[in-house]
Amino acid sequence: MHNTRQYLLAKFAAIAVALLMLIAATPARGQGIEWKTLNDEVEALYAAGKYDRAVVVATKALAVAEKEMGADHPSVATSLNNLAELYRTQGQYAAAEPLYKRALAIYEKAHGKDHPDVALSLNNLAVLYDAQGQYAAAEPLYKRSLAIREKALGKDHPSVATSLNNLALLYDTQGQYAAAEPLHKRALAIWEKALGKDHPEVATSLNNLAALYKAQGQYAAAEPLYKRSLAIKEKALGNDLPPVATSLNNLAGLYRTQGQYAAAEPLYKRALAIWEKALGKDHPNVAASLNNLAELYGAQGQYAAAEPLYKRSLAIIEKALGKDHPNVATSLNNLASLYHTQAQYAAAEPLFKRSLAIYEKVHGPDHPLVATSLNNLAALHHTQGQYAVAEPLYTRALAINEKAHGAHHPDVATSLNNLAALYRKTDRIKEAEPLEARAKKIRDIKR
Repeated sequence: MHNTRQYLLAKFAAIAVALLMLIAATPARGQGIEWKTLNDEVEALYAAGKYDRAVVVATKALAVAEKEMGADHPSVATSLNNLAELYRTQGQYAAAEPLYKRALAIYEKAHGKDHPDVALSLNNLAVLYDAQGQYAAAEPLYKRSLAIREKALGKDHPSVATSLNNLALLYDTQGQYAAAEPLHKRALAIWEKALGKDHPEVATSLNNLAALYKAQGQYAAAEPLYKRSLAIKEKALGNDLPPVATSLNNLAGLYRTQGQYAAAEPLYKRALAIWEKALGKDHPNVAASLNNLAELYGAQGQYAAAEPLYKRSLAIIEKALGKDHPNVATSLNNLASLYHTQAQYAAAEPLFKRSLAIYEKVHGPDHPLVATSLNNLAALHHTQGQYAVAEPLYTRALAINEKAHGAHHPDVATSLNNLAALYRKTDRIKEAEPLEARAKKIRDIKR
């Protein structure tokens, strides 16, 4: 039985969104000084993970921009974008969407439809849809953003590499690795040519290409890319900054996936120490790092070591992001999975159910994370022999994965195998066999 888990750092530091860095053209003399000061404060608060305070300041910056410069000024669009990004970061997608859309409309009106600011705005709206599993809505926005940047800036501009990277990550998420790989490689080539081979953006690109290979089980191809990414960041930034922690975390994740636990543990611990020192002990990145170290201990059967780390991770995320954030659901899922592994079913079930409820509330009923949550709750019932309860959950998870990813995605294979295992347990061999055959066919696909 396959107990699919979602980890907190699934896309950590991978999407090069370029948010909260966009400052519109300098307003007329005597205007915009207060707005720029507020905008700078928003950026600092965002970087520190102080999202609630940042929302207050960003809302004030928006009001100042509207009053001083008029409702259709590009600076207003910048403030709208930044406020939307804060909401997106906190999982408040319904609040973010109209702000992104209004920012886009202002940029299009002020600059025309082929301006780089329009491309950035399209990218950010696409990221929002991507986060919600609305891949069909995200893809044309990423593509239009890419086309604008290629036309306005030239095909070898770093912003083009950003667009290529984000479109590639969208394909990664859907298991379309053959479509993603050339985009990642082209992005990497652009950054190397434009910025030099030792630039942090090159490190990010190497990380993303490595993640692609890791997802395909090509560990020997992934490892040198992760190592080069880490070396670049240490050389460019020093040993104690958050981007270095990200690389340490990702390399550790590769080793953990291969069962090289002794190699992974010191990297995870060093990443955690960097984040605690740089960002404070209550930052969401610290929570993510605790989660990953807990996962490592859980994989080794060190449950007593894993549990307090999961619990501390959950507490940090609830405090920082609110009790209904998707990362809270992920944390609940992982703690529940630990209890499931230890046969603490009564402790696991309410956590799985709360995780599912959060994902459904935030993402809607047809999101892949909902399928993951359904799968894990079904597996809990399956383990206890509660087959009649488990079956409709597995069936719904399969339907969601097929709708979200298409018929040939690895997650579809997982769902097929889980449902087939249940059929075998209930002596329905003839129903199980075609599901197993289809799952095998999916897993045999070269991606």
